[in-house]
Amino acid sequence: MSDFFKRLTLKEDPSIYEDKDSHLVRVLTVKDFLALGVGTIVSTSIFTLPGVVAAEHTGPSVVFSFIVAAIVAGLVAFAYAEMAAAMPFAGSAYSWINVMFGEFFGWVAGWALLAEYFIALAFVGSGLSANFRGLLEPLGVHFPNAIANTFGNNGGVVDLVAVVVIAAVAWLISHGAGGAAKVENILVVLKVLAVLTFIVVGLTAIHVENYFPFIPKYRVNPDGTAFGGWQGIYAGVSMIFLSYIGFDSIAANSAEAKDPGKTMPRGILGSLLIAVVLFVAVALVLVGMFKYSSYANNAEPVGWALRHAGHPIVASIIQAIAVIGMFTALIGMMLAGSRLVYSFGRDGMLPSWLGKLNKNNLPNHALLVLSIVGILIGAFCPFAFLAQLISAGTLIAFMFVSLGIYPLRKREGKDINMPDFKVPLYPVLPALGFIGSLIIFWGLDIQAKTYAGIWFAIGLVVYFAYGMHHSTLGKKADAEKNSKK
Repeated sequence: MSDFFKRLTLKEDPSIYEDKDSHLVRVLTVKDFLALGVGTIVSTSIFTLPGVVAAEHTGPSVVFSFIVAAIVAGLVAFAYAEMAAAMPFAGSAYSWINVMFGEFFGWVAGWALLAEYFIALAFVGSGLSANFRGLLEPLGVHFPNAIANTFGNNGGVVDLVAVVVIAAVAWLISHGAGGAAKVENILVVLKVLAVLTFIVVGLTAIHVENYFPFIPKYRVNPDGTAFGGWQGIYAGVSMIFLSYIGFDSIAANSAEAKDPGKTMPRGILGSLLIAVVLFVAVALVLVGMFKYSSYANNAEPVGWALRHAGHPIVASIIQAIAVIGMFTALIGMMLAGSRLVYSFGRDGMLPSWLGKLNKNNLPNHALLVLSIVGILIGAFCPFAFLAQLISAGTLIAFMFVSLGIYPLRKREGKDINMPDFKVPLYPVLPALGFIGSLIIFWGLDIQAKTYAGIWFAIGLVVYFAYGMHHSTLGKKADAEKNSKK
């Protein structure tokens, strides 16, 4: 049993990762990471979540849910920033936890994040498809059900638009992170301008009475969930937290960062700060324009509010930009997800072919696999219930990273470079990041935890059946053991 535990906790030498990732081209700057972070965090959800959460759980106090979720995300982001500055490796949490706690725990953290990227990629592709088709319908362009819906859903066979957009983004990224970053920068500016336009126009339609009571009295919704009071705010936090997890997409690309000690913390913390300001502003304006109950069962609260406030043209423009802006989330998630899959192959945890770079030193084998899986899920499978996996899996990875700061501090300046950024108020803030993530995880419904359990059971099978026997770290340890005999 002792030998088995030692095998699970074999730790990778950070210099090995530095060597393995040294062939990746360092082209990304602070500006690129800010665009990557904002593009992934400020996705479609900024146009939908404030209204949905306000109607279902919080009323005007949705603002508090956004702020509380942002505080917890910020605590974890501090830990991410120090980890990325100290260890700018591909794969983010997977690689860091492998170095800090050992191979098995690194695999668990990485497997948790893999669910996020596979499913979120499919979700955004499907969402972009639905919104794009919605824009064309007023022009008389209608897609047949067979190519508009997922397999088995309302006569659907394949969501063709989702296939095309995911493939197009994969093609863009296959030519290098630098080119993708340039497109990302332009699209993010457009998306932020659309958000600011809504805020400015919406301010002219504010009715102060809609803010009262700011925290409605607590009651139980028909589905058993909470509305109003601190219970409703807590329920809102669990829904909203998903909006802030995009900063992992920055960390996953740290091996391609110029001067990562400075660019990574600025990109991670800066993008989160920008996102928080935009989310809170949109939420305040939205619940001020109309009574929060108006947004119940409303799939597009921002567009609806603008049209009913007498601004149909602005609503159409913002919806069009929102569709274009969804490409930013796809670029961010596909860049990060492909680097995570590459790191699995690099370490032998999945077939080594995935860890190979092409002649331009790009991990396009991993990108291909990620794209194919994303297309299969997003185009052919009804997957709404799998959304729960994203939050559960990511929160588990966040808890690992928060705890990882403690062993990291003991090794900085020794076998790990002293980073340019460190979590302030150590050792308190990392502990608060862990506790905050745990509290939000605890607030997820039973379905989320059940699906997470199933996903992790699959991950354990993959690890013990394949990864444990093929990992480069394990093979190295076995060779050293045999040489001593």
